[in-house]
Amino acid sequence: MFDNPILKSPKNFLLYFLFALGLTALYVNLIIYDSKLNSTTALFDVLIFNLLLTGIGINYWFSAKYLSIENTKIPKIIFSHFLGGIFVTFFWLILGYFITLSVVDDQASYSTFFFATIKIRSIIGLLHYFLLTAFYYIVIYYTSFQEKLLRETELKNLVTEAELRSLKFQINPHFIFNALNSMSALTEIDPKRAKQMIIKLADFLRYTLANNDRQKNSLSEELKNIKLYLDIEKIRFEDKFEFVEEIDENCNKAEIPSMILQPLFENAIKHAVYETLDKVTIILSCKPIEGYLKISLSNNFEGESHKKGAGVGLKNIKERLSLIYHQDNLLEVKKENGSFTVNIFIPVDNKV
Repeated sequence: MFDNPILKSPKNFLLYFLFALGLTALYVNLIIYDSKLNSTTALFDVLIFNLLLTGIGINYWFSAKYLSIENTKIPKIIFSHFLGGIFVTFFWLILGYFITLSVVDDQASYSTFFFATIKIRSIIGLLHYFLLTAFYYIVIYYTSFQEKLLRETELKNLVTEAELRSLKFQINPHFIFNALNSMSALTEIDPKRAKQMIIKLADFLRYTLANNDRQKNSLSEELKNIKLYLDIEKIRFEDKFEFVEEIDENCNKAEIPSMILQPLFENAIKHAVYETLDKVTIILSCKPIEGYLKISLSNNFEGESHKKGAGVGLKNIKERLSLIYHQDNLLEVKKENGSFTVNIFIPVDNKV
């Protein structure tokens, strides 16, 4: 009974009470106003019949819930409620009549009055039944619709989260594979450097696992992870690249998708540092711009470096940004004047 919308909250009960008062006013105007009943008898009639109708009306919820529109054929619903309305109205009239008759003084006059007004009373009883039952059906439909929307939203969020996790987890195996290959080569050439690389890789994986369940992280925290990665690559490539930061102080605490920068640095190492003999400068910059944080990673290159680009890594980033922020224009790639630049735009006021 406690799932009855009228009884669920004081506000709903107050609205139902106001509805009952309106019906009482209609009852008084149609039945009592022009009658020759004395004031006491009229008061008993109004109170008894309308209190009974108000109390009975609360229970219409069960018939509406039992005869659901989704699970019951419409003709059956109409027929069942037609019979239900007649039965409830008959029960209300009989019960109200005998209760009122037992408390009034002039029973004969009241009986004459009651049967003279029984038609209009029946109409009021049926009107009350069908209006309130229709209200309950509206509530049931609205509640069901809201629950369906909620379930769809939850399912969509679960799917999105699964997609984000899948995209995120593509990063680690790729990097680990490259790191293990490097360590394997260094084991024979320079065991000391291989040992350093193993220790750095362990720190990197420990940090990654500690933040594994977080979809977002502050830029400053992400940079800690990036520097661990670069330390590993420094052991491998020594002085073949230099890392430069140009970070606006307003960017450090800003949240960005975790591990979103990792593929960019991997691309810079793979397509620039690995493929050239010259020293490569990798520059990471971040600054607020028109409601976004613009994060840029650029590196110099020569020859055929970056010819094919880093399609998988960039596609991964673009898909994650699209899933999180619901925008498809948050990744920009530029290749000009011997410099390869990837710009990422993070909406600063997005609550997603």
